[in-house]
Amino acid sequence: MHIRKWLSGPVSIAPLVTLRVIVGAMLTFSTARFWALGWIEDHYLRPLFHFKYFGFEWVEPLPATGMYAVHALLILCSLCVMLGLFYRVAAAAQFLLFTYAELIDLTYYLNHYYFVSILCGLLILVPANRAYSLDVLRKPTIFQSKIPHWTIFIFQLQLGIVYFYAGIWKINHDWLVHALPLKIWIPANDQLPLVGGLFQQKITPYLFSWAGMLYDVTIVFWLSWARTRPWAYLTVIVFHTLTGLMFQIGVFPLVMVGATLIFFSEKWHERIWSRLSRFLKPGKSVPVVQTDSFGMANAVSRKTLGAAPRIIPHSSFLILFFLFQILFPWRYLLYPGNVFWTEEGYRFSWRVMLMEKAGTATFFVKDAKTGREGEVLNSEFLNAHQEKQMAMQPDMILQFAHFLKKHYAQRGMSDPAVRAEVYVTLNARPSKLLIDPNIDLTKLRDNWSHKTWITQ
Repeated sequence: MHIRKWLSGPVSIAPLVTLRVIVGAMLTFSTARFWALGWIEDHYLRPLFHFKYFGFEWVEPLPATGMYAVHALLILCSLCVMLGLFYRVAAAAQFLLFTYAELIDLTYYLNHYYFVSILCGLLILVPANRAYSLDVLRKPTIFQSKIPHWTIFIFQLQLGIVYFYAGIWKINHDWLVHALPLKIWIPANDQLPLVGGLFQQKITPYLFSWAGMLYDVTIVFWLSWARTRPWAYLTVIVFHTLTGLMFQIGVFPLVMVGATLIFFSEKWHERIWSRLSRFLKPGKSVPVVQTDSFGMANAVSRKTLGAAPRIIPHSSFLILFFLFQILFPWRYLLYPGNVFWTEEGYRFSWRVMLMEKAGTATFFVKDAKTGREGEVLNSEFLNAHQEKQMAMQPDMILQFAHFLKKHYAQRGMSDPAVRAEVYVTLNARPSKLLIDPNIDLTKLRDNWSHKTWITQ
């Protein structure tokens, strides 16, 4: 009962407005950058084959005009979210367009894309346009200065899950005892200004490994405490700046630096927006609305507010969603072997930058009628990124084998069998076979079961 009252208690809308603007601006910038770099063509239009997420095999790229339209609409919707214009429709479209683009090809999976999809989805559920928005200028009666506390807490909780899991997965032998893979990555960045000399020291990877683990596990607690929050946020900036300089991870550091502002106090955000208020007209304040724990206003309050949010998240949905976020990362325990090697249960679990893994995959196609076997040139079908990612992930190897069977069958080969010799190195160890090189991969089907054809 106390938790229910706390979740329904009124808080300032200012932190939610800040998050809305940051997410909208970040997606506008990153999508425009994606377009400018020619990645729409490289990622979606040139490859002859796209690797699929399990259960989303039906997701296909549109023709060129359609893919450019998707990204143009994503820029438009993200701008509308940032400005709070037609917010509900724009937020829903932003989530659907971004998630669709990310579901097209599994080889481009990154934790931060997954995180951005979640942020966009949660933004649909909250009234982030009720202040400092063009919607308020269009319709001043919708203005709210206060919102239920749950609308802020769900974002804090999601960030907490991301950071905490990223930290606890670092509690492993390679990371803490051998400082791997940082022992590989850090010396390769010894040309960075200011810190380059430090990166040449042998002890640095060990210090960074332990510091990184402790940072991820505890940072949310320090951000949640007012006395330590400024110093904690300084470490957020330093940590993500370093990772942004060392690794090709796009705008992810900016996403995390911006999103963690949600932990700052109401007064801090209100001061920021009050300084901007001379450029914005948020409208007149209305009485604080008393709601239940998930935002259901009573009839009198709705009349006072004018237009109440039409899309209201239910407690059951959010409970199930966060239970999934907490439990799903542990599914790897259902599979035997090293999760870094098999990657069964690896994705969607907030394992961030935990291993250095590379492989080479050579596929052989055999005609059942003639018995003749030939080697496949992977680059005829895949771009360099796809080939690199496929060569170390068993489910992608299986997908590509089925594609090759279909491709060569259409060209007259009789019931082609496909096998692959895949050698993988993990954290600079000598490479070894990842899968059974003699098995016909086309006889296998991907599912939730353990892949017994992976070597241990």
